[in-house]
Amino acid sequence: MKKSVLTRRQKRNLIRILVSLVAFLAVFIVDKVISLGSVVEGSANWVFPFALYLAIYLVIGYDVLWRAIRNISHGQVFDENFLMCLATIGAFALAIYRGVSGMEIEGFDEACAVLLFYQVGEFFQDYAAGKSRKSISALMDIRPDYANLIAGESTERVDPSQVKVGDYIRVNPGEKVPLDGVVVRGASSLDTKALTGESLPREVQEGDEVISGSVNTTSQLDVRVEKEFYDSTVSKILELVENASEQKSKAENFITKFAKYYTPTVVIVAVLLAIIPGAVTKDWSTWIYRALSFLVVSCPCALVISIPLSFFAGIGAASRYGILIKGSNYLEKFNKAGVFVFDKTGTLTKGNFAVASVMPEERAEEVLRLAAIAERDSNHPIARSIVDDYKGEIEGGYTLTNISGQGVIAQKEGIEIACGNEKLMRAQGVDYVKNEGAGTVAYVSENGKFEGSILIRDEVKPEAKQVMGQLAELGCKTVMLTGDNEVVARQVASDLGVSEYKASLLPQNKVEEVEKLLAAKDKKQALCFVGDGINDAPVLMRSDIGIAMGGVGSDAAIEASDIVLMHDDLKGLPLAKRIARKTMAVVMENIIFSIAVKVIILILSALGIANMWVAVFGDVGVAVIAILNAMRVNGKYEKKG
Repeated sequence: MKKSVLTRRQKRNLIRILVSLVAFLAVFIVDKVISLGSVVEGSANWVFPFALYLAIYLVIGYDVLWRAIRNISHGQVFDENFLMCLATIGAFALAIYRGVSGMEIEGFDEACAVLLFYQVGEFFQDYAAGKSRKSISALMDIRPDYANLIAGESTERVDPSQVKVGDYIRVNPGEKVPLDGVVVRGASSLDTKALTGESLPREVQEGDEVISGSVNTTSQLDVRVEKEFYDSTVSKILELVENASEQKSKAENFITKFAKYYTPTVVIVAVLLAIIPGAVTKDWSTWIYRALSFLVVSCPCALVISIPLSFFAGIGAASRYGILIKGSNYLEKFNKAGVFVFDKTGTLTKGNFAVASVMPEERAEEVLRLAAIAERDSNHPIARSIVDDYKGEIEGGYTLTNISGQGVIAQKEGIEIACGNEKLMRAQGVDYVKNEGAGTVAYVSENGKFEGSILIRDEVKPEAKQVMGQLAELGCKTVMLTGDNEVVARQVASDLGVSEYKASLLPQNKVEEVEKLLAAKDKKQALCFVGDGINDAPVLMRSDIGIAMGGVGSDAAIEASDIVLMHDDLKGLPLAKRIARKTMAVVMENIIFSIAVKVIILILSALGIANMWVAVFGDVGVAVIAILNAMRVNGKYEKKG
């Protein structure tokens, strides 16, 4: 069964708007056809239309009246509720005055229309905000309600905050993993979509780490807790999401300050517009009507609502793809991102060694076999990469001797295999062929005869080259910083198409290089540092925008960065850039459109050319258009690559 798009409260408001609209149209049409003011003769002719329109007014606007009264009692006088009430109550008073004075009754219908269409605008705002909020709600839903603490042969359901490091918990199928830990019994699939944006489940078994916030989908797991709740991944993420709204963009801060001074200013101007020309011409009715129209159109709803909504929609859209942005100020700044600085290991590369090539190629299988024999018992990452790459059965029974700083010698029944660096080959008197490839080279010989060499290097992420190209298309410069030597750095930079690179850097050197790049960049641009969030905290914090890759399970990533790519996927960078660009484009469109239309209608209202119906469009119509425009930000985006 498909879940309803509208909440219960939104449905109630929609019904109220529709009922009020039908009633308003019925009364309005009858009034224009037979004139409700003619039903009763004399100076009380206003009473009958007043009663009908007042009933509609109270049904559609009781909450606006209540908010205005409540805010005034709290010292918040000049807000949109106050402007709406002042304008509509003034219109009612003006209509009564005209009726008592024997003039044609005008104002009852317009007062109702103002609040009716204002509520339409509020409904659209609420719907748009709800739609954006749903994008973030998946993240908020990761909060675990309980943990099954294992106590002997039974389990006890407790609050996750009560579980200590070293305790054992049980996660049943369908339950959220409440705390970070390690699987000690069982195997299952975990749904990590809310954390990473990835739909594919993650398979875990004994010895594997599990992250709080993921959902156990298939089998029961027993987990040893490694972090307390306040320090767990789910707690860090929830804190990040909840605090995102506090980080305001410059545009939002400007609108807040603008509304603070703008609203009382227009109220004063409206009062002056009613009093001064009214006193001069003695035509109080006309000038009060113009002042009321001026008040209606001057309400800054379109700006106050649509600008924060645009940023909220942008943050919500990013969260759907596993991109956590800590506030609208970072989203605004990311639109100006022009320089992307990357740590190499773990960011542009996978951070694990793999066999890149074997020389000579025609004897690759034999070279790998001999090397695997020598390295079979070693735990060194380079040795493991050789053993993992050889697919055959590794022969045992060899005596293995490790030569410090050189390599390994394997001996058995007159067979001697040497596997190591150039020093080992020279020490064994082997006439070897030097491998000039970029990476770590393991040379292999058997009984003093050179057999070949194996080139091993850190694996480049498959999407890295394409992402560098996409960033270049977006007009961004890319820089790679690495502690690797010049040869390796040059090879990786060339393979990926990185604009610049710096090699042989110590951790403190990376901060120095970022300082130089910050000083050299265009002042209008922002510099982003992209790292794995574990060893790069100082650089993440020093850059204009710190972006952490693979934030799941990394406390340092969530703490030090401004944007967290929850899934270890570089494609999130150009995607986030496109979301930021679209968000800021919509923000500027709404600011320019709203101010331009309001200024025009304000002038027309003051001159008496535009009536209150036009003023209603200038307020509510513009607000609805701006809100609908803001909703475009929360659309679908293609994660290219």
